[in-house]
Amino acid sequence: MKSFLGAFVYPFYVPVTAVRVAALLLFFFSFLTFFPVDNASAESLDSDPMAYVVNDAPGVIEANAVNPIAADDSPTPPVWLVIPFVLLLIMIATGPLFYAHHWHHHYPKYAVAFGLSVVAYYAFHNDWVPVIHAIQEYSSFIALVASLFIAASGIYLNINANGTPKNNVILLFVGSVIANLIATTGAAMLFIRSYMRLNKGRLRPYHIVFFIFLVANIGGALTPIGDPPLFLGFLRGVPFFWTLTHVWYIWLAAMIVFLAIFYVIDSRNKNTGTIRDDSKPTVQLQGKKSFIWVAIIIVSVFIDPNVLSFVPNLYKEFHIPIGIREIIMLSVAVLAYKFADKDSMEKNEFTFEPIREVGWLFLGIFACMQPALKLIETYATEHADSLTVSVFYWGTGSLSGILDNAPTYLNFLSAAMGKFGLQSDVPAQVQDFAAGASSPESWIFLLAISVAAVFFGALTYIGNAPNFMVKAIAESNGVSTPSFFGYLVRYSIPILIPVFFVIWVIFFSGFIVDVTEAGEMCVTFLGTCNP
Repeated sequence: MKSFLGAFVYPFYVPVTAVRVAALLLFFFSFLTFFPVDNASAESLDSDPMAYVVNDAPGVIEANAVNPIAADDSPTPPVWLVIPFVLLLIMIATGPLFYAHHWHHHYPKYAVAFGLSVVAYYAFHNDWVPVIHAIQEYSSFIALVASLFIAASGIYLNINANGTPKNNVILLFVGSVIANLIATTGAAMLFIRSYMRLNKGRLRPYHIVFFIFLVANIGGALTPIGDPPLFLGFLRGVPFFWTLTHVWYIWLAAMIVFLAIFYVIDSRNKNTGTIRDDSKPTVQLQGKKSFIWVAIIIVSVFIDPNVLSFVPNLYKEFHIPIGIREIIMLSVAVLAYKFADKDSMEKNEFTFEPIREVGWLFLGIFACMQPALKLIETYATEHADSLTVSVFYWGTGSLSGILDNAPTYLNFLSAAMGKFGLQSDVPAQVQDFAAGASSPESWIFLLAISVAAVFFGALTYIGNAPNFMVKAIAESNGVSTPSFFGYLVRYSIPILIPVFFVIWVIFFSGFIVDVTEAGEMCVTFLGTCNP
C-alpha cells in the first residue's frame, strides 16, 4: 500500500502514509461539515454546508439529494476567477516544450497551487458548494480512470497480424465499437498497448492522435456507458437506447470519414511494422482474470441512487461527497493491482506514471474550472430563449474541448430544456424532451448537445478522461506524441473541425434539414422518434 500511494505523492517529497491521508481527508470533511455557510440564497439553512446542496434551498433542485453533480444556486463568480484555469492550461501546453525538466518535477505543485487559489476565493466568500462539486466530480473521474487503467493493465492483449493501414483501421473500428460496452476509458486502456505493438517500427504521432480521436472519444457515442456526458444524461432521464437510435447514422458517417482519412495518411508510411507469426494465434490474451475486475468496474457504474433506489446515498446520509460506486472502484483498483498477473503487467511495461500525471493535473483542472462552468451555466440560462441549435452544437462542442465535457453537457442540457419550459432534474420531462413530446423539434437540441459533447471531447488532450491517459501511456513507452499545441494545430483544427463543420451543415445548421420540422423528419424519415 505504501508503494501504491507513493506513486502518486512522491513529487511533494513528503513521506505520506495511508493513515496520514485518511486523517487529512477526515479533517477536511469534518471542516466542511461544521463550517457555516452564509450565501445570500441559503440564509435559511443551518450551519451545515452540505445541507446547502441537499436541502430545499431556493433555486437548488431537489434532485441534488441524489445527484451530487446537479445545478446549484451558488453566486456567479467574477470573470477574473478563470485566470488560474487559463494559466494552468498554458503551463500544461508550454511546460513539456520550453521547460520540460522543471515541469516534469514540479507540475503537481503547480496544479495544486492553482486549484487552491480558486478554493481560497470560495472559502473567503464562504461558498463551499463549488468546492464540494469539484470534490465529487474529481472523485468520480479519478476512481473510474484509475481503476480501469490498473485493471486493464493486467491484461496482455497482443494482435498477431501485420502492421498495415488495413489492420490498423480494423483495430480502431473494433476498439471504437467496444468503447460503447466498456467505456472509452476501458477500451483505450485495453487496446492502446496492443495497437502500439502492432505498429512497432512504424509508429508515429498520428497513430496515437487517431486512436484518441476514435477509440477514446467518438467511438463511445452510442450508449450511456460509452462516455460520461451520455451517462449523466441517462441518470437525468434520457432513455438508455436513445443515443443508439438517434446518433448511429452520424456516428457511422464520422467513423467512415475519419478512418478513411487515417488510411490515406497511414498508407504514406512505408516503414515496416510488426510481421505476423503464423505459428501463433491471431489474438493472444494473458491475464484473463483481470477481465473480472474490468467487469466489476463497469457494473459498478450503475450503482447509483438515481439508478438503483436501494443504494445508500453517502452524500445525503453521512455528508461524504463520494458514493458507493467510487468506493468500489477504488477498492477494485487496489485489488486488481495486488492480484494482477505480474508477467502481463511486465509485458505491458506498467508504471504508475501515466495515472499519477493525470491524477495531479486533473486535480487542479477540476478545481480551477468550477468558475468557468458556473459562468457558462449562468450565460446559457439567461440567454436560453435566443440560443439556436447551432449555438448549442458549437457552444457545447468548443467548451467540451477545453473543459470537462460531462458538466458542460449538463449545463447546456439544462439551458436547452429551459427553452421549452422544462426542467432537467425531472426525469419525466427529460424523457418528453428527448422524445419530442412537448415540442416536435426539442429532440434535435439534445442530439446536438450529445454529439458535440462526445465528438468535441477529442479536440484537446484535456477534453475527455482517456485522452491524457493515452498520451501518458504512449510517452511512458517511449513513443513520441504531439505537444498540446501541436495536437491542436496539426490535427484537431485541420482534421476534426472540418468534419464537425460538415456534420453541422448537414444536421444542425438548417441549410439541409429544417430544424423547425425536425420532429416530423425524425418520424417520417428515420422512424426513431415519437410523433
